[in-house]
Amino acid sequence: MSIYQLAGITNTNYHIPPFRDPHHSSSAVSLIGGGTNPKPGEVSLAHRGVLFLDEMAEFPKRTLDMLRQPLETGKVTISRAASTVTYPAQFLLIAAMNPCPSGYLGSRYRYCTCSPKPILAYNNRVSGPIEDRIDILLTLDTVSFDNESTNHNENSFDIRNRVVEARERQYTRFGSEIYNAIVSNKLLSQCCQLKEEQQKMIQQWASKYHWSTRVQMKILRLARTISDLSGHEAITNESIWEAVTMRRTNSTKRKKGIVGDH
Repeated sequence: MSIYQLAGITNTNYHIPPFRDPHHSSSAVSLIGGGTNPKPGEVSLAHRGVLFLDEMAEFPKRTLDMLRQPLETGKVTISRAASTVTYPAQFLLIAAMNPCPSGYLGSRYRYCTCSPKPILAYNNRVSGPIEDRIDILLTLDTVSFDNESTNHNENSFDIRNRVVEARERQYTRFGSEIYNAIVSNKLLSQCCQLKEEQQKMIQQWASKYHWSTRVQMKILRLARTISDLSGHEAITNESIWEAVTMRRTNSTKRKKGIVGDH
């Protein structure tokens, strides 16, 4: 409520987590916050909610790189000559982008007319440090509604129950209302120890795909969450494999210039 009042924006329901979807033409100030008289930006307005960046590669690269601090620390600090202010910015980032400027690279139904250089420049707008701070990277293919079936899909009510139960397991494990995504690396390593074979698995993949230490910790956090959702006390080999696949698929295709959604 305080954040929205500082920004001069009316929010009719403070009990619903915010969902912010700024346009890709938004300035760095509107996204991160600031100005002559500093005000909260979209990352702070999305605090405790979702920040959705559609057409992520269309945002200026400099603006996207400014997301590093809030994604890492959950807050934004803005310094001016007269004062320094800090706004909370703990949000869930969801982003989508096309595989190339035309949007048809890798498509089975349309022909891509982009040459390799524009494709590389387009994908490079999302820097490596930003990708390192994202948990899941998925390449999506076209889905036909004729073949889509919801008969065997898990409904939202059951998913919610599994999420609530997984959160309770995490609160019990860490001794407070802290979940896997934000717990410190030290406490995570102490409470979520891997078997020797599992450590070797992650090390081999990290060496093959040149993953940073930050990415390896992301894999551990994601594997722990997948195991929690499945009701397992220890991290399973299957959860590690699933967590790795959520990055490996994208990394492999990215070398071919394929990333994002069609």
